[in-house]
Amino acid sequence: LSGNVATYGQSLTAGIELAMEEINANGGVLGKNIEIIKVDNKSETDEAANVSTRLATRDKVVAILGPATSGNTKAATPPAIQNKVPLISASATADDVTVDSNGNVREYIFKTCFSDSFQGVTMANFASKDLGLTKAAILMDNTSDYSKGLTKSFIETFTSLGGTILTEEAYQAKDTDYRAVLTSIKSTNPEVLYVPGYYEEVGLIVKQARELGLDVPVLGADGYDSPKLTEIAGEDALKGVYYTNHYSSSDNTPEVVAFKDAFNAKYSKEADAFNALGYDLAYFLVDAIDRAGVAEPEAIKDALASTVDFKGITGTLSIDEYHNPVKDVTILELIDGVPTFLTKLEP
Repeated sequence: LSGNVATYGQSLTAGIELAMEEINANGGVLGKNIEIIKVDNKSETDEAANVSTRLATRDKVVAILGPATSGNTKAATPPAIQNKVPLISASATADDVTVDSNGNVREYIFKTCFSDSFQGVTMANFASKDLGLTKAAILMDNTSDYSKGLTKSFIETFTSLGGTILTEEAYQAKDTDYRAVLTSIKSTNPEVLYVPGYYEEVGLIVKQARELGLDVPVLGADGYDSPKLTEIAGEDALKGVYYTNHYSSSDNTPEVVAFKDAFNAKYSKEADAFNALGYDLAYFLVDAIDRAGVAEPEAIKDALASTVDFKGITGTLSIDEYHNPVKDVTILELIDGVPTFLTKLEP
């Protein structure tokens, strides 16, 4: 709720709170209202671990929703597993969130967002097949599991389609001057630049790239999804920027329209993807509690694992054997600084 990726947690929480209000107004679950205990991990791994321990031991919660990012979710995982409390993230997209280094499923850990490998594969396919581009440069955050995972899957797919990676450069979270590395990238004459990162750095990277005359398409992932991206980069710089995401506000199916109207009525603003992910996360948990028939962590964990065709705002999902969802991915294009629906791809 604070720190360098605060907009993610704030947006997720707004969606969760709207859903829980609706659920409690409709009788709650198992005849009881749901109580939310909201704690800030400050966008820090150490604090995420502390918060997870507190929620599982002191507060005796039946489930933990969050954290927002992959690194913080991994930090929160050991206390949840040790105390046998299911933890679900709506936006921790790293492939190894729900499985350990040996490929074993983490029994109490789940996510409702697709994995980085799926985002990287999707965007590599988009670059090659939809944009018809064959020469790519990569600028990734070497301090981020999220960025490294996306980079790996993008490279594997792009090169398998006949594409060439001209250069692979790195930056670190909280850097502010990218001109030297962007000048180096520009000298390789790429047709496309893949920048898998979070909005604060990406906004500056795109802005500085355009100032240096690097005007090729920029591709990314769901870490771009923040209103601050346009504030930082400016509308003009974001022309030709595309990213994979979980949801589009221009989706006009009845359930999405109803969600958008309810969100706007409560918060007086348009819902973003993290709002929708948080909203789905709350209903996903309550669906499992209802099917479990008892508000006990072990029974909830088993019900989460057996979820099939849960219909949410961000799509219909089933949980696979690795505790990951099988669901659609959306590609958005920034037009006049506004994320605009371009296409939706099946898993």
